[in-house]
Amino acid sequence: MDRLRFVLGVGLVAVGAAAFAVAFRESLGWVYRAVYQASDVVDAVAGLPRWLRFVAPVAAAAVAGVIARTRSGPAQGVSNVMEAIALGRVQLSMRTTVSRVTSSWTAIAGGMSIGREGPLIEFGGAFGAAVGHRLGTSLTDTRLLVAAGTAAGFAAAYNTPFAATLFVLETMAGVAAPVLLLPTMGATVVAAAVTRAVAGAGPLYGLRSFELTSYLEYLAVAAIAVASAGGAAAFKRLLALTERWFETHPLPQPARAMAGGAVVGAMAMWLPDVAGNGYEPLHRLIDTPFPLAALAVLVGAKVIATSVSVASGVPGGIFTPMLLVGAAIGTAWAQLLGVPVTAAAAGSYVLVGMAATTAASIHAPLTAAVMIFELSGDYAIVLPLLLATVVATAVSRGLGSRSVYDAELSRRGIGWEVTLEGRTVTRADGG
Repeated sequence: MDRLRFVLGVGLVAVGAAAFAVAFRESLGWVYRAVYQASDVVDAVAGLPRWLRFVAPVAAAAVAGVIARTRSGPAQGVSNVMEAIALGRVQLSMRTTVSRVTSSWTAIAGGMSIGREGPLIEFGGAFGAAVGHRLGTSLTDTRLLVAAGTAAGFAAAYNTPFAATLFVLETMAGVAAPVLLLPTMGATVVAAAVTRAVAGAGPLYGLRSFELTSYLEYLAVAAIAVASAGGAAAFKRLLALTERWFETHPLPQPARAMAGGAVVGAMAMWLPDVAGNGYEPLHRLIDTPFPLAALAVLVGAKVIATSVSVASGVPGGIFTPMLLVGAAIGTAWAQLLGVPVTAAAAGSYVLVGMAATTAASIHAPLTAAVMIFELSGDYAIVLPLLLATVVATAVSRGLGSRSVYDAELSRRGIGWEVTLEGRTVTRADGG
């Protein structure tokens, strides 16, 4: 009976997380079409008069800040999901989660520079906990349901079921025990199937056919990985500094969120591409790289806009903005080498940069390599992706740069190490 209840829970969590992700994405698309008469957030902002490009993010941030101010309960985020899976501290409030994702949705609709994967992952984990409590499952099974929901949210966000499973195993839990693997994989199958039935079955960035033309180019791959590790470290450092600035110069909500919206809006007046999570310019960049000067301006503005958006207290992710940074580094490298922008090799460097920055940001090389492979649908680039993610992760660790999730846990007084002997808790003074 307990096993049947658990299997039922996995199915409910997978369908619920996928349905939420579809609703989140489709409702945003409806807003862009109905309100802005545009197909996406960048076109929506670009189609506004310049003064409205400033007002829209500020107004959206104000609403998001009001929601944040009226939210009851303790602070919550992806690190709480990570803590629930790895340490068994299942203290995820569904009410808080709904408040946070509503705040995030409002900010994204208005053009704030944040990713949507954070809310989807957090909702999936919290929904898993809620289903577990509702069904009366044991603590172990509830933790597994949280993991299944997290994987389902990730799979629904990027249409990458393999990477979603690895994300939970490699990043969230730090272990690959069969008891965790089976429900997580099952949930990603269901979530990906539901998402593909609505959004289509193809890779998120379309089918690609990229490959390196010489084994000597593996040296270039390693160089891109080193540069990407540095870029990811700089991004994380700026985000940490921005968060620290807001903490030392406290503003009550919604003024804090509005300050972040004002920065984004001021940039969007002249550069609409800073709006949203970065998917639109990233998609263009894979096929038609920007000139180096324009690329530097776009990436610099995007990093600042995302850092300010997140630090201002608006819930959201940095996964896709980090992918944009990696794509820019890969594009810049291809142009410096004189690779024609229409050549397959140029696109390969873009994908390598995306994988390397992801690995350097979350310290999960296998997840990053598989994710970019699934996003591009190109098996020929698997070896370069593996090399890039290994080098980028090693360099990031060598620089002393931590995973974005480990850093968030550390601020809450929690930490662990994963070795051949298993996971060892090094700090556990968080609430």
